[in-house]
Amino acid sequence: MKFDYKIQFNSKNQLKHLLNVELLNLEHIKEIISLADYYDNEKIKKFNDLNGKTIANLFFEPSTRTKTTFELASKKLSADFINIDVANSSANKGESVLDMIKTLEAMNCDMFIVRHSVSGTPHYIAQEVGDNIAVINAGDGSHAHPTQAMLDMYTIKKSKGGFQNLNISIVGDILHSRVARSTIAALKVLSVKNINIVGPKNLMPDNINQLNANYMESLEEGIAEADVIIMLRLQKERMHEALISTDDYYKKYGLTKQKLKAAKKDVIVMHPGPINRGIEIDSDVADGKHSVILDQVSSGIAIRMAIMSLIFKNRKSN
Repeated sequence: MKFDYKIQFNSKNQLKHLLNVELLNLEHIKEIISLADYYDNEKIKKFNDLNGKTIANLFFEPSTRTKTTFELASKKLSADFINIDVANSSANKGESVLDMIKTLEAMNCDMFIVRHSVSGTPHYIAQEVGDNIAVINAGDGSHAHPTQAMLDMYTIKKSKGGFQNLNISIVGDILHSRVARSTIAALKVLSVKNINIVGPKNLMPDNINQLNANYMESLEEGIAEADVIIMLRLQKERMHEALISTDDYYKKYGLTKQKLKAAKKDVIVMHPGPINRGIEIDSDVADGKHSVILDQVSSGIAIRMAIMSLIFKNRKSN
């Protein structure tokens, strides 16, 4: 199903919703990173930017890291925040997603943070709500995860200072990864020097050539001279589809200290979490000096603060 993602912008081409990365331009991403940097470095525990706003977390899929950082980000901006217990809600008893949204809209919610297993659900909600409601996609199916991509960009910026001369390697299940899709889109906007995608052929999309990235089946070849390595989470059920065992995957694609020697000496290692230790990555690497995985978590709070704040600011200026 195709959607018109132009609805995520107002008449001034400013963010009205955040649904995907593909239509963001360089100025959008720079603005998000700049504001995140401000929130990250100000010696203030709580800001009043969203005082009086009500934000609802609608997670139809389980999550810890994304869900919690959105809650913390909202509260640091002084918003009223509600977590909808979807598992025990009326939506689980037959009520449609749209009925639930309309009920919450009638309660004067200002923003919905939506995670759903069906691709396009946040966009569908954004189409149906009133102009006074904002929607942020917190991950939909295998389609997109725009705030994860933005926090990854911010983490890279903090570690490397810029983007244009970087060699980036993304390793794992590209076929099913919403993180990979959004991250590749963001890296293209930021004009990185080189993007390698690495993994088993069975876990690569059919339209791999349209990604404008270099595909390499060998991990050692794919991370050679890398400045940044982004390891993707591998869902165990996907291994059966790819006809690859856990042991075989680890042997070929698990990132160890020995394999990491192929990359640059100052390489950083990233992972969106949760980590499958001993499958995608060794603990020695995940917890080692090259890892910025916990920095990604911290970046997630600042980035989500920036995105929410920008959306409400743009609403006022439109």
